[in-house]
Amino acid sequence: MAFQKYPASALLPLLEEIAAPIRSRALQMVLADMGAIDAKEFTEIYLPLAALVHFQIMAVRSVRQKVALLSGPSPVSAPFIIGLAGSVAAGKSTLARLLQHALAAWPEHERVALITSDGFLHPNRILEERNLLDRKGFPESFDQERLVDFLLRLKSGEREVGAPIYSHVHYDVGEEVLTLAAPDIVIIEGINMLQQQVSLAGEAHLSASDFIDYSIYLHADETIIQEWFAARFLALIAAARDTPQSFYNRFVPLSDSERRGVIEFVWRNINGKNLKEHILPTRGRADMILHKQADHQIAYLELRNL
Repeated sequence: MAFQKYPASALLPLLEEIAAPIRSRALQMVLADMGAIDAKEFTEIYLPLAALVHFQIMAVRSVRQKVALLSGPSPVSAPFIIGLAGSVAAGKSTLARLLQHALAAWPEHERVALITSDGFLHPNRILEERNLLDRKGFPESFDQERLVDFLLRLKSGEREVGAPIYSHVHYDVGEEVLTLAAPDIVIIEGINMLQQQVSLAGEAHLSASDFIDYSIYLHADETIIQEWFAARFLALIAAARDTPQSFYNRFVPLSDSERRGVIEFVWRNINGKNLKEHILPTRGRADMILHKQADHQIAYLELRNL
């Protein structure tokens, strides 16, 4: 077996490995940024998960120090890159923010940057030119070369690297860029983070997954994810009621049944199809798989055997 299964409760003993000041600082940061979260869940689930990643980071640094004894200190200081994958609406963004604050509590890696691979989608105008608007989110809709170049620059030790930002309001990639300045850790979340790039001729190319130091896949049953997607879609429509420039404003005049029809169409032809064909098959490449219940609680996790 490639993975070992653990109940979420198995994480609790790891709290003893986390100093009290780190636990306190992590909780303060996440409450300040995310407001009303379940402090008990964060402390007993997400903080121990972050500790597992912290141990990986320290192990990598230890190996680098040993290698430096052979060749001398390297002038390159590259960040530790965490890839977070999973379906649309699985909760990747929330998990990424929780891990960001938890990991930043350790003094060994306080600078934790968070980006989404959505920023590396081709702009809508290009997708339209290539007749790919209905394939948005599928592998061919991403600018893979730009994503690989971004990760390569990070791993080459460049002090400042810019990441494009995706606007969910405009449903498009804009001109705005998030500048990452010498981060210790970069968390990049997206549906495509564990996919391998292959050309039409079947030739392998560098993929985002080639640059990831530790990967996490967020999993739930498809029926549950579809319900989460519907709830999010309806919430975005409600939020767009007084925002004409929002992509979701066009759905405001529709009846409830018409909105449900749009949701079912999008899931059946885009998100659900993409999940089955391109996202779920990458789950086995992850180092950690988190299994969520309908209430968003982590039921159990799987860790790749060392």
